[in-house]
Amino acid sequence: MHLQEIFQGLILNETHKKIISEKLKKTTITKGETLLYPDDTASYQYYVEGGCLRSFFTDTSAKEHTIQFAIKDWWISDYTAFFKKGKAILQIECIQDATLLRLSRDDMKAIFDLVPGIERYFRIKTESYISSFQKRIIGDLSKTATEQYVEFVNTYPNIEQLVKNYHIASYLGITSESLSRIRKEITKK
Repeated sequence: MHLQEIFQGLILNETHKKIISEKLKKTTITKGETLLYPDDTASYQYYVEGGCLRSFFTDTSAKEHTIQFAIKDWWISDYTAFFKKGKAILQIECIQDATLLRLSRDDMKAIFDLVPGIERYFRIKTESYISSFQKRIIGDLSKTATEQYVEFVNTYPNIEQLVKNYHIASYLGITSESLSRIRKEITKK
């Protein structure tokens, strides 16, 4: 675990590194495994050292809506449940074998108290996360499916090799057939 790579911009001395290392628990998950189910307690957030995960919501007609993909250097959880200590509404599944660092809410608070500057790091990550979601919602409301796809590819430049087409279509809120049509139109240009 390379803490200086994870917590970029922070100056961590050996004591700080030891505190953080004791709180972050390394775990591995294989393709197809589920990390979190709806109605579970969302006790952790996860930093992705490698691999790919996705969080999604399944509506009452059993249609999946992908909320987030998490690739190297991203954090993932059901944040509403994690921060509010409620039950998860999202499911998180592993799309590609992954190595993760698991952090509980209590351990995160302990790190905040013991490591100067780390609370700022998490605040900046949270601000970025909120900003991305707001931008995505506005895009969903105002952009064409083609514009949304182009933005998706810019946000996740190498992810198409990692995930199935129906996951991308689910993220964009379109059918797999519409995604194929959009890709064909783009390659013609």
